[in-house]
Amino acid sequence: MHRREFDAARVQLEDAAKLLDEAADATAAHPDIHFGGFLHDAQKEFVEAHLTLAYVAHEPAPDIAALGVDVPAYLNGLAEAGSELRRQVLDCLRRGDLDEAEAMFAVMDEVYSLLVTIDYPEALTGGLRRSTDALRAVLERTRGDVTNAIVSARLQHAVDRHVADDA
Repeated sequence: MHRREFDAARVQLEDAAKLLDEAADATAAHPDIHFGGFLHDAQKEFVEAHLTLAYVAHEPAPDIAALGVDVPAYLNGLAEAGSELRRQVLDCLRRGDLDEAEAMFAVMDEVYSLLVTIDYPEALTGGLRRSTDALRAVLERTRGDVTNAIVSARLQHAVDRHVADDA
């Protein structure tokens, strides 16, 4: 999806869904393995990929039921997807696409604003507080990058306008 090959990403996500279902079925009779964190991590990565694709492709984000994952995995995947958008913002800035960079940054900010309101014990959220804190740090670095790019573009526009007025 980072190369904007959305159809290929969707095919890979379909394959991942089948493997995730197989893993859940294979571990269902073994709670120590099923709830040992392995499945949670796989679900989290699965959610991150789906949400990142949805955000980058400007599509509706799938919900928990559509992905068939546990709530903590969804929430942590949401935090990871928010952080992953930094790469998209930086790619947009390199291309000079400030509007798209701002749109991706707005999604990051919205994700953080949602996650920061979730106040449940860590044992229930699977480490969401740490993921949210990491997203906040990424968000603030990205805010600085977007701000610098916008100010730079405004300055360049002013210089270009001044040069054109003098010509």
